[in-house]
Amino acid sequence: MTSEIRLALPSKGRMEAETLDFLAECGLRVDKTNPRQYSARMPAMPQVLILFQRARDIPRSVVAGDVDLGITGYDTIMEVLGDEQDGIVMIHEALGYGRCELVVAVPDNWTEVESLRALADRARESGGLRVATKHVNATRRFFEQQGVEGIQIVRADGALEAAPTVGYADFIADITSTGTTLRDNRLKPLPDGTIIESQAVLIGNRRALAARDEVLSTTRQLLEFIEAHLHARGQYLVFANMRGSSMEEVARRVFSQPELGGLQGPTVSPIVTRTQEGGWWAINIVVSAGRLFTAVQQIRAIGGSGVVVTPATYIFEERPARYQRLLAELGRAEETNT
Repeated sequence: MTSEIRLALPSKGRMEAETLDFLAECGLRVDKTNPRQYSARMPAMPQVLILFQRARDIPRSVVAGDVDLGITGYDTIMEVLGDEQDGIVMIHEALGYGRCELVVAVPDNWTEVESLRALADRARESGGLRVATKHVNATRRFFEQQGVEGIQIVRADGALEAAPTVGYADFIADITSTGTTLRDNRLKPLPDGTIIESQAVLIGNRRALAARDEVLSTTRQLLEFIEAHLHARGQYLVFANMRGSSMEEVARRVFSQPELGGLQGPTVSPIVTRTQEGGWWAINIVVSAGRLFTAVQQIRAIGGSGVVVTPATYIFEERPARYQRLLAELGRAEETNT
């Protein structure tokens, strides 16, 4: 039994860079100074050992208990584990980066193929079609579930977009973020051909979370920082000074403006001036980026001055909802003292 918690992160490519950037934004910087190193530390959580692995290896490592926690793409989990996910727990299913889709894309000169049904018709009429993909299992399951027959799956690596041109496949099933690469290669995704909608997720080993308190405690700490940062994205703290006869009178003026309610109403507090002059109050509200300029105008309209705006880094909830959900899934009692 060890108190060291093992967290697996992607070891290469865009997913690695975005994961490290995301964790740093959450205040969870990973000290990786050499691109070839396969382990690192997280200064904010010294009990965590970071292990870098290929994204597709992370789900199996978590299931096997080789690592306690892991961050990878949802598409990778579905490809590697499919529906056999009893050994893992989905701790956070929407980290908000690494967004992409696994889609069925056909040559754009297949003008009659605008749906899976039309694709099935073409496969039947031509005696079968070949699809090139790196996501063999997910693609096979998708066509089986959709009842599309006559599709031969060709496992392929590298740039799949060339497969129809080169001739080793008729169409592809591939990951796309913007669709630009598909369009550049004269391919079109089918409107009903989205196999998986994916983004980065945080998963954990079910046995470790259920049996080791230190794993559960570390998971809560991770979730606290992640959830607080995601909640704070696009939110701004606005401070201003205002004259008023009383705290209640200032609060009424603030509430008279539709953009100034804040998360739970404004904070109003007295200002102690150098001359001990009374009647000055400080207000503090939280507003979203889209409402910021209007909020500043409304503060000025009710007599506010010296407006200071700063981005919110964290907004901590009273209890992380996903942590309470995790406790319920593990059959553990809800914590009431923290």
